[in-house]
Formats: sequence, C-alpha cells, structure tokens
Amino acid sequence: MIPALGLWLDGNRMMNPHTIDFAVIIVYFAMVLGIGFYLKRYTKRGEDFFLAGREMTAWVAGLSFVSANLGALELMGWAGSAYQYGILAAHWYWVGAIPAMLFLGIVMMPFYYISKTHSVPGYLQLRFGQSSSGLAALCFAVMTLLSAGVDMFAMALVLKVLLGWNLNFSIWVASITVAIYVSLGGLFSAIFNEVVQFFLIWFGALLIPILGLIETGGWSGLVARIHQNFPGQDYTHMWRGLGHFKDNPMGIHWTGIVFGLGMTLAMGYWTTDFLVVQRVLASKDVRAAKMAPVLGSFFKMAVPFIVILPGLLGLAILPFHLVPQSIASSNPSLHSYNEVLPLMLARYCGPGLLGLGITALIAGFMSGMAGNISAFSTVWTYDLYRAFIRKDAPDKHYVTMGRVCTIVGIVLSIGAAYIVMQFASIMDYIQALFSFYIAPLFGTVLLGMLWKRITAAGAFWGLLAGIVGSVGMFVSVKLNPKMLAVWALSPDAKPMAENMYRALWSWLICVTITLVVSFLTTPHPPASLQGLVYGETELPSEGDLPLIKRPIFWAAVAFVILLVLQYIFW
Repeated sequence: MIPALGLWLDGNRMMNPHTIDFAVIIVYFAMVLGIGFYLKRYTKRGEDFFLAGREMTAWVAGLSFVSANLGALELMGWAGSAYQYGILAAHWYWVGAIPAMLFLGIVMMPFYYISKTHSVPGYLQLRFGQSSSGLAALCFAVMTLLSAGVDMFAMALVLKVLLGWNLNFSIWVASITVAIYVSLGGLFSAIFNEVVQFFLIWFGALLIPILGLIETGGWSGLVARIHQNFPGQDYTHMWRGLGHFKDNPMGIHWTGIVFGLGMTLAMGYWTTDFLVVQRVLASKDVRAAKMAPVLGSFFKMAVPFIVILPGLLGLAILPFHLVPQSIASSNPSLHSYNEVLPLMLARYCGPGLLGLGITALIAGFMSGMAGNISAFSTVWTYDLYRAFIRKDAPDKHYVTMGRVCTIVGIVLSIGAAYIVMQFASIMDYIQALFSFYIAPLFGTVLLGMLWKRITAAGAFWGLLAGIVGSVGMFVSVKLNPKMLAVWALSPDAKPMAENMYRALWSWLICVTITLVVSFLTTPHPPASLQGLVYGETELPSEGDLPLIKRPIFWAAVAFVILLVLQYIFW
C-alpha cells in the first residue's frame, strides 16, 4: 500500500473493488459536477435557484419528489430497520406514505402553489405571521442539518465496509461534491440530479433483491429461512401480529401504526416537510403540482422491493447476527443493523456490478444530502434571513446568500453524522427527529388550512407546546426508562414504537392548545385569508378535463392498489 493512502484506509472491508468499479464511481461524480456547472447558466434569479423557475412538468416533479426521499434514510436506513423489525418496516412506505402523498396532492398542494410560497414556513408567514413562521423555520433548519448528517454517516459506512475508507475521508468527499453542484445550480441542479439518481438507484439497488430471491428460492423460501433462523419472532407479516405489543418485533400495537404513523407522522412528513414539498412547488401549474405526488405514489409503493427485501434477506442468509449501532460503534468486529445493505452488496455483486451498486448507494446519499441542504438554504434565506435580518435586499443578494449558506449548512451537518452513532439504527434516530417537529407542525398547518377560526396566537403556542411536549417525553424516557410504558403504552415497546406514540401525543397537544388559544383570541378577518384557507379560496376547476386526466382519478387508483398490497402481505 502507498504510505499516504494509509490515512484514508482502515483495512476492514468486505471485498476488493476492481478498476472498473472505481471507473463507474468516478464517472458518476464527474456527471454530477458537470450537471451543476451546466445548469448554473440557467440559475440567475431567486425563483430559479430556490424553485427551479416553476417550470417542472408533473412527471419530472413527481420523480424528483420520490427521489428526494430515496436517500440514506430509504436505502440503508429502512434496510437496517427491516433486519431489526422485519416486514413491519414496509408500513412506512404504504400506510406511512401513500395516503399522505395523495392527501398532499389533492387537498394541500393547491394552497401551497396558489399562495406562491417558497416553503411551508412561508405559508405559515402568510397565514399566521412571523411568530409561527419563524419558529417553524428555525426548527426545520435544525432538523434538515441533523438529517443531512444521516446521509453522510451512511455513506461513510458503505465506503468503510466495501472500500476500507475511513469516516472522515468519506464524509468530506461527499460534502464537497454536494456543496459544489447545489451551490452552483440550486434546486434546478438538485432536481435534475435527483431524476438521474432515481434511475441509477433503481438499476443498481434491484441487483440485491433479484439475486437474493434466486438464492433463497423465491419469497416462500425466504420466509422459510427467516422462520428457521428466528423461530420466536414473526418477521414476515405486516398486520397479523399487531393485536398485542408482545406479538411483533417492534413491540407496537396496530393503533401506533394507524394513528401514530399513518394519521400523524406520515401526514406531517409528506405534507409539511419542505424537503419534499419544495419539489412539487417547482411544478409548472396547479394541475401538475397536484399530479406530482399522485404519480409519485405509484413509484413509492414499489420502493420496498429494493429497500425492505435486503433487510429480510439479511435475516435469512447472514451467518452472524447484526447488533445496534451504539454497540457496533464501540466494537469494530461487530456489524450493525445499518450495514445490512452493504453486506448484501458485497455478497452478490462482482466486478462492474459492485461499482454500479456502490454508485447507486452514493447516488441515494448524495440525493438525500442535496435535498436537505437545498431545503435548509431556502428556509434560511427566505424565512429567516429575509424575514428577520435583511428584508429589502436585491434578488441577486438572496441568491448569493443561498449559495453561501449551502456551504455553511454542509459544514454544520458534518457534526450530526457523529450523533447518529448513539442510536440503535438510522431510522430510530430520524423518526425521533420527526416526532419532535413534524408531527406538531402538521397539526398547525392542517388547522390553519382547513379552518379560518384558527388565530396567529393559537398557531404559535400550539406549535411550541407540541414541540416542547415531544422533546420532554423523549428526555423523560432517557432519564427514567419506566416512562416508556406511559408514553408508548407498553414496557415491550421498542424505540420505533415509542417514536410513533410520541408523535401522536405531540400532535394532540398541538391541536388542543391551538384550539383553546384560538377560541380565546381574535381571528383574522376573512378577506385576509383568501388563497390560504378552504372556503375563502377559489380553486381552478377541472370540469373540462376527462376523468382519466384528473388527479382525483389516479389518486383513487393508487389507493385501491394500496389496499390490495395490505391484503397480500397481511
């Protein structure tokens, strides 16, 4: 080994990539940077940098919408959670995604788009004023930085397992690349890269489930091996074991899935998380904005076949057991839940295919990092910097500020990569973050959008109470583990189950306080709510369109397919 390379290698890798594998990876990085430089010429105004000029078709916006959510949280995080919790992890794609995506497209997108807002905090600014908007923007900025650290950490794990690179070198390679192409082209660059990455991820990640199912003898053979390896747990049914907390590996009741995940956390994520909403706001018109999440839901339903199956394959064929990340971090000889996907990649992919697989993972991590950082850049520039620091600067100044805080955001998020090591898995960490902020924010936005009686004071104090209540519940369990049985309704609940019930309680706190304070304070006059609240907004009619071209028709088709999937994997 060349002495200088020893700084970047730890010597603990699963296999040796060939020259062709490195060539595939290098070509990908060159392509990403090339797209950023090319699109810089089209990024002159703030509308271009932060909303891609509002010129995306429904198909491009829909693919970007799904791709923005197909980063480390999807590829490695849910593969690890599938090993940890079995097929229950698929709930986060079906019950925990499809109804919320359809609700976003049909009910909420018209308001976001018609109000011409740049972000969800921007909508709160128009509806409730600076108090709620500033609180939401500040919390969201922090959350996006903490989320970006997940992608950095996950990519470092892949490069450690497969290439032997150490953590610091891996993080900086990814960070510098994302910083260049997002700061050059803004959301325009991020969206085009995400569409390219969408296909790279699918072509690369499909290798593992296809080869794995061939080895195990199809789905029935996979299920038989899992039952043989883990006879005391049911890892292969989605609903059958949810009647009692003890009957499933997550330690959760069906109420936690339906209300904590489906009604609260999923609705909150898909309808208020600016990382995903921003992509739809780039649509060229209201109909395209409504169709983008609906079209995205069809792709989303297929994603478990590339992210959940690798975790189940790990349960079936790995000759050793994986452990929580908090244990693996202190014992290099052990592998964590988070490493199941790169372990499967090392098992099945030879020269060339390994490079494609690594590139698919890197594409996912880069997509997630870029999505979080571009969202942070927009929220900081429009909802914090322009709203509270410099209100009347030229448009060019805000574009420059967006590029500067892109770099700053990447540097700050590097520290978050090390926080992830303290949790059992990536998804236990990120779902805890969502329960702190996303769940109560959904309560605030939903009430404000559907009912004109909600006041600015009610929105602010309800959102603050929900956030403080959620963090307080999390801290109370850390200080006294017996509180788990109080908040999660059972001492058998695992971290993911605790997150679901915490999200539900924080949403209820937010809604209750918002309603009480709103009834005690004076509402806005109806004339000021036009374009912001149902009943005070004139929505474009789709009566001239044939049924097959209406978003509501395709939303109904997607929902029927969802019900069929629940029956098949009951």
